[in-house]
Amino acid sequence: MLRKMGEAVARVARKVNETVESGSDTLDLAECKLVSFPIGIYKVLRNVTDQIHLITLANNELKSLTSKFMTTFCQLRELRLEGNCLHRLPSEVSALQHLKAIDLSRNQFRDFPEQLTTLPALETINLEENEIVDVPVEKLAAMPALRSINLRFNPLNAEVRVIAPPLIKFDMLMSPEGARAPPP
Repeated sequence: MLRKMGEAVARVARKVNETVESGSDTLDLAECKLVSFPIGIYKVLRNVTDQIHLITLANNELKSLTSKFMTTFCQLRELRLEGNCLHRLPSEVSALQHLKAIDLSRNQFRDFPEQLTTLPALETINLEENEIVDVPVEKLAAMPALRSINLRFNPLNAEVRVIAPPLIKFDMLMSPEGARAPPP
């Protein structure tokens, strides 16, 4: 077990170093078995955080993200968090004023993360395969840049299904009522 943990730590370190050395605008820590965002990464990336526009933390075991994560990487354009154990976002997600796309699919959200409705540049929200029942349709309709929201395989209530279509001017993907996600 220690060997596997050591390999995972080495993999994260290698990926972070690649980002710093190449001056890349992308930090890809997908499938690194992370349960939290490693604190040491903030120090390693401190001189390049402003140039990082895409962070992928997909398919880890993240249960939460800290406010420090949101305020440190405030220049993000895209955040990929699919396939984790997230059930909420910190209120500091509002610091991501340049964010255009967020993928929160296959997590554990029961409540729609309403902080997302305050992001002026947000164009795409993916919340497929969560446990969301209610959606702030009016707030979503007021978002200036929103073009697409994916809510497939969520147990949306009937009210959302009826109210949303006439109010929205973007693509809202929903599964038929009662549809279940395919097994992994």
